[in-house]
Amino acid sequence: MGVLTSGARETVISGRATPEVSPMLFDCTLPLRFWSKVYAHENGCWVWRGSIDSGGYGRVWGGGSRKDGTGRLVPAHRWSYEALVGIVPLGLQSDHLCRNRACVNPAHIEPVTNRENVLRGNTYASGAINRSKTHCPQDHPYNEANTYYWCGSRKCRICRRQSLQRFRQRRKITK
Repeated sequence: MGVLTSGARETVISGRATPEVSPMLFDCTLPLRFWSKVYAHENGCWVWRGSIDSGGYGRVWGGGSRKDGTGRLVPAHRWSYEALVGIVPLGLQSDHLCRNRACVNPAHIEPVTNRENVLRGNTYASGAINRSKTHCPQDHPYNEANTYYWCGSRKCRICRRQSLQRFRQRRKITK
């Protein structure tokens, strides 16, 4: 776990002291309470060790008062980006280039449209998981000879042929 020493301005990573990971690390525009919850990982991610929401994103109290209702919890990565880089333009959202939702390093965040963010993600909605499959569920290869497209989806010719044979066989038995 990273330990911050504001005087030495260094991060302890994996039990050894290393120099500052980035010129922005420990920037004075973000309060020390923010940096006390950041762990600088060897891969360049600044992992948020504070409050995490159900989606895996860090949350930080974004200022204001809890008593009068002017404050609110905001995504830690967005707070970091806006404090160190600038405002995310209206209509864009923050995309983690490192695919680590707990990362608050603004160098790993890029403002993109919702469509671009979904297409870059590893979700069924983006199609990335299905596009990466090389074989059908019955382990037949998705290649040029064995693949056809139906309603925008890849289908296996061997499986289709076997399915039609089973259907025809059942139909013969019932007649």
